[in-house]
Amino acid sequence: MPGRQNCTKELFMQVQAELVRRRVVHVSPTGKKRSFSCNHCFAQMVFCGDCGELYRRVHWNNHGCKSIVWRCISHLEPTSAERNCTNRTVNELLLQEITIKAFHQILSERDFFLKTLQQNIAKAVVNADTLSPDGIQARLEELQKELIKKENNKQDYDAIADEIFRLRDQKQQSELDSHHREEAMNRIKELQDFIAGQETDITEFDEALVKKLIEKITVFEDHFTVEFKSGITIDIEE
Repeated sequence: MPGRQNCTKELFMQVQAELVRRRVVHVSPTGKKRSFSCNHCFAQMVFCGDCGELYRRVHWNNHGCKSIVWRCISHLEPTSAERNCTNRTVNELLLQEITIKAFHQILSERDFFLKTLQQNIAKAVVNADTLSPDGIQARLEELQKELIKKENNKQDYDAIADEIFRLRDQKQQSELDSHHREEAMNRIKELQDFIAGQETDITEFDEALVKKLIEKITVFEDHFTVEFKSGITIDIEE
């Protein structure tokens, strides 16, 4: 039963992550908003290292040779591009190979990456706010009691009111920071679990694994940079 509950929870989290991904709107360097365009695992994940634009999936027919490639939107929409981007077109099979190589590198150097991830967790804990949302709320309740007391005694309470407004803003930001920190910790733990639990090398493209662990792939003229959701980045020369 616990195993089934864990699987259900993990599936729920994956579905939620996919829904969030589809709501993301990327703002291009030209200021144009580009929303989710397809359900492919590389959608809104592949970026141009030259101009910063997204890459888009294209069915290509080059002299009768059909293939699926990814091209910088600046190539596809030159009239709306900020500048003439000359970055390369990438075959989808090569993108798949790049992800396999990135996973292979992490697994072949698992001790190093597990240590790095543990250090990232330690940094996140150290950088945590000294005053938590609960701590701020407790202070707000104290100030509200002081404000009521001063009002009943016909005393000036402007300073307390200003402090209450400041703490309310601080609490909202602290809650947001806590949420982002928790998300980051979850992403780190996911990669830790993958590294620790993967006994064999990754030899075939795994779409589900890409969606779960990889955040971004940046295309350069002579290499790719793969950024994992945990914050780990790997350069693949190709």
